Amino acid sequence: MAVGLAIASENVQSNGKITTYVLLSCMMAAMGGLLFGYDIGIAGGVTAMDPFLKKFFHKVYLQKEDAKVSNYCVFDSQLLTSFTSSLYVAGLVTTFFASYVTKAFGRKPSIVVGGAAFLAGTALGGAAFNVLMLIFGRLLLGVGIGFANQAVPLYLSEMALPRLRGAISNGFQLSVCFGSVFATLVNYGTDKIKGGWGWRVSLAMAAVPASVLTFGALFLPETPNSLIQRGHDHQKAKLLLQRIRGTDDVQEELDGLIKASSSKTDEKQSLKIILKRRYRPQLVMAIAMPFFQQMTGINVIGCYAPLLYRTMGLGESASLFSAVITGVIGTASTFISMFIVDRLGRRALFMIGGIQMIASQVIVGGIMAFHLKDHGGLSKGYAFVVLIMICIYVVGFGLSWGPLGWLVPSEIFPLEIRSVGQSITVAVNLIFTFTVSQTFLTMLCHFRYGIFFFFGGWVVVMTIFVYYFLPETKSLPIEQMEKVWQEHWFWKRIVTEVSDKEHNREISI
Repeated sequence: MAVGLAIASENVQSNGKITTYVLLSCMMAAMGGLLFGYDIGIAGGVTAMDPFLKKFFHKVYLQKEDAKVSNYCVFDSQLLTSFTSSLYVAGLVTTFFASYVTKAFGRKPSIVVGGAAFLAGTALGGAAFNVLMLIFGRLLLGVGIGFANQAVPLYLSEMALPRLRGAISNGFQLSVCFGSVFATLVNYGTDKIKGGWGWRVSLAMAAVPASVLTFGALFLPETPNSLIQRGHDHQKAKLLLQRIRGTDDVQEELDGLIKASSSKTDEKQSLKIILKRRYRPQLVMAIAMPFFQQMTGINVIGCYAPLLYRTMGLGESASLFSAVITGVIGTASTFISMFIVDRLGRRALFMIGGIQMIASQVIVGGIMAFHLKDHGGLSKGYAFVVLIMICIYVVGFGLSWGPLGWLVPSEIFPLEIRSVGQSITVAVNLIFTFTVSQTFLTMLCHFRYGIFFFFGGWVVVMTIFVYYFLPETKSLPIEQMEKVWQEHWFWKRIVTEVSDKEHNREISI
């Protein structure tokens, strides 16, 4: 998830360099992504643990033991999915308030608030003795998600150089992957704790990265963009720019930031502005990219991988270990994406990843259609093939929609609509994350193997959408991003028409 840095010209890029100050700041801020990833990974793991199910979701536990219940319907429970998806409801509600805080008080305070909410939610979850307490803890985690997902991507991309914006902004998705892998490793370890309280350790371990984020964020610098946007002394912003760029020659970049913030608006005005025709491409992408990202079905893998593997007949421990494997592979592919996104470009990675995901989902769906019936499991051979295909799918997502589903919206917003644009992106993401998370186990029960064809069909749609409607955005400073829409075969009809009208109005005046 990410939003952008305003720079006035390509010449400015060459003056800046990667500084230790920027790297340390971005690494600290990216802990917000690690927390998000940890939560995604931990939820799927603990819901596959028998002691957890027995204590909080006894009906599901009994279904699992009932040989008459279909493999596809064992975990079909709205209460169980509410445990996972309640977080996203809280995150959705929070993100709009977080947008105001991020714009009015800066990126840093939002990160601190997000970390504190994570800590509170972690404490409740680890100490929970009933479902109500468990879900209330998840709601507090959702508040943390709302603040962190709003502020961290903005922070990362505003600290980055244009030529490295893709790599640094993708660091957020990389940290999400690290968090997910860390969670699956914790789950795999705590599952072996005798006494049935390992799930408490899994939920409580989120306090470690939450503490690092909360207290580390207190020492983070604010971004130059935020300082200027909130009316601070330009000299202060200039000194910060010189420090993070590692050069004294930052006047041109500073002038670009000042110019971009000259049309300062409040949140209500920003919402009205983004609805104008001239910002139609940005608004469409702010909605389409997070929607498509969730319709890849990735959170089905992230949240429910262990349950999915158990549906296929794998044991509890084997299911958790398989989730570790897919998590490690997803992290590796996202790491590779960081290094090639600014070389190959966004569109190429979307195409490569899309083809991989389509092929792997069709194969998995086919194997389950012919070899996984209502009772019994897959043979070891077919289970291994399914695991390989899911890994290929995860690689495709890690190269493309994982990091780029956040990067592209983040770098296309001009400063006057940047905060509200990011809010829309986060809100749409959380809406459909909640929808998919809440309905997946029921869909699996009714669609059975068809669930993979369902998500595979959506990947076909989104790949075609990217091919025809998304222009390449690599290396271009954000304040010059309007050019890509003015030169695009489709969007130029909209934005050029508006620009011509405004130009004629100025001449008449």
